[in-house]
Order: sequence, then structure tokens, then C-alpha cells
Amino acid sequence: MCTMSKPRVFISSTFYDLRLVRLELDKFLRVLGYEPVRNETGDVPYGKTESLEKYCYKEIENVDILISIIGSRFGTSSEGDKARSISNMELKTALKENKHVFIFIEKNVFIEYETYLLNKDKEIEYKYVDNPNIYRFIEEIKALPNNNNIKDFETADDITSYLREQFAGLMKQYFIDEQKYRETNIIKDINTTADTLKKLVDYIQNTNQDKQEGLKEIIKTSHPIIKTLKDMFKIRYKFYIENYNDLANLLQARGFRKTTDDGNVYEKIDDSNNEKYILTIKGRIFDDDDNLIYFKPEEWSDDMITLMSESLIEDLPF
Repeated sequence: MCTMSKPRVFISSTFYDLRLVRLELDKFLRVLGYEPVRNETGDVPYGKTESLEKYCYKEIENVDILISIIGSRFGTSSEGDKARSISNMELKTALKENKHVFIFIEKNVFIEYETYLLNKDKEIEYKYVDNPNIYRFIEEIKALPNNNNIKDFETADDITSYLREQFAGLMKQYFIDEQKYRETNIIKDINTTADTLKKLVDYIQNTNQDKQEGLKEIIKTSHPIIKTLKDMFKIRYKFYIENYNDLANLLQARGFRKTTDDGNVYEKIDDSNNEKYILTIKGRIFDDDDNLIYFKPEEWSDDMITLMSESLIEDLPF
């Protein structure tokens, strides 16, 4: 069964003081159809070669969004930097990986942060945090030039209400960007067609020899299969498909192997995200000699070559 990839959201915070907030966030994300990643529920795969802490940082590379919740407890110090907690380093890792980050600070902590700024060079005790390094870290992230969207909160509802608005805004921006992308591609297609027509006109005007072979050379570089494959595999360089072997070599170079005798189905296993990709050739696009059949643009359909994905994981363990 084909499954659509879900946005993966890493929930980063100390555990004992914020476990109820983490649980509410988990429920909220699942209702939206997102995939929450929480350390305490086994969502982070641990190996044997490195510390548990480092596996958390590695998992952040595989998520789309990180939600950082800063409360009154400092938590466990990072093995690489005792002045920062593990949750601090999770946030720094997400920023380094250029992930989309949302930062929430408990309201009392956020208010007392102003007191810290007035007294940070003095040895004083703070009411709402167990370690002044929390305020030092807040000062650090507030000084970042970008990706430091910080909100205070009192309850989990404050966080989910804000995230609901933000996710809606991201979806709206996605639609805008998608429309711009389509418009840009239309312009590129028009320019490509115009360039092909110009070559045809120049060729016909400037030579009377071997016209048929020359026309074939131009036609095979503008075959509609080229655009389909470029879009499918995000190929940015120029190439052409003249026969079946050209297509087979292109697929093999991208890790696909033939699964049917007639060469109409290819598959690729991607262990990095537990996905299997299946490419299917529908209809007759090669002649009896395995040469590519030319199609006019109006005769070609993108579903003549399709690429689908299947999850290799039957049941998620959470």
C-alpha cells in the first residue's frame, strides 16, 4: 500500500517537569496527521556505537520541524558542553541543520529573564529556574539573526493554538510557492519550445543536406519523455533518450533494477528512509527495434511513466 510521507516533528524539552506538555503536543500533532518524535516513546533509534545523546542529535537530521520547550529545569548536561543541557544542544543541532524551529519558554521563566539581564554579572539566585545557564542559553538564541521565533506559554493549549496558526500559514505559503513553481516551469517550457523551433527554422534555412538525420537529432532532444524524466528525478543537465538501453542505463545509474522480463517495471530500495520506489512504463513507447517512438506533445501523457513509493515498515512501533 502506498503511503504519503508525514512531516516529522521532534519534541525537545526536559522530561519530568514538562511530560504532560509533551503528551498534549504528541496528541495534537497526531490529530493533524504529523509524526511526533519523542525520546521517551522509543521514536529515536539507538545503536551500540555511540552515546544515547548523540543518537538524539542524529535523529534531528531526519525530522522536518523541531519544537523546543524551555521550562524551569536545566535537565541533564550535555557530555560535550556541561554549560548546556541535552535539550539545549538538540535545539542548536536543529538550527545548524537549518530545520524549521519553534521555541516556547514558560511564562514565569520568560518574565524573570529580564531580571537576569539586569543581574547577569552578579551571583544571585533565581526563583523560577534551577540553573542560571537556562537564561544564558535564552540570551544566546535571542541573539540569533534568524530562525529564533520565541513565544512564552502557560499551558499546552497556548503552544498548540500558536502552532495551529503557524502550520496553517506554512501551508498557505506552500500553495503560493507551488503556484510560482508551476508558472516558472510554464515559462521554461515556452522558452524551450521556442528554442527548438528556432533550431528547426535555422536548420531548414541553412542546409539542404541530410535534413532527415538532422531533424531526428533535434527531435530526440525535445521528446516529451525528457521533460517527464527531468521532473521525476530532478535532472538539471541536458540529455536525450534514443532507445530502450538509454532509459535502462539512466534508471540503473539511479539505483533502479528491472523486475519484469519486458522491462516495464523497475524498483529501488532506499534503506535510509525505509521506502521502496517503483517505476512503471505504461503503453508502447519503444518500437520493435527498441528505438524510442516519437510523440507529439499532445500525444504524450505523463502517466506513461509513473513513479510510486511504498513504505517498507508494516506497523510503526508507536
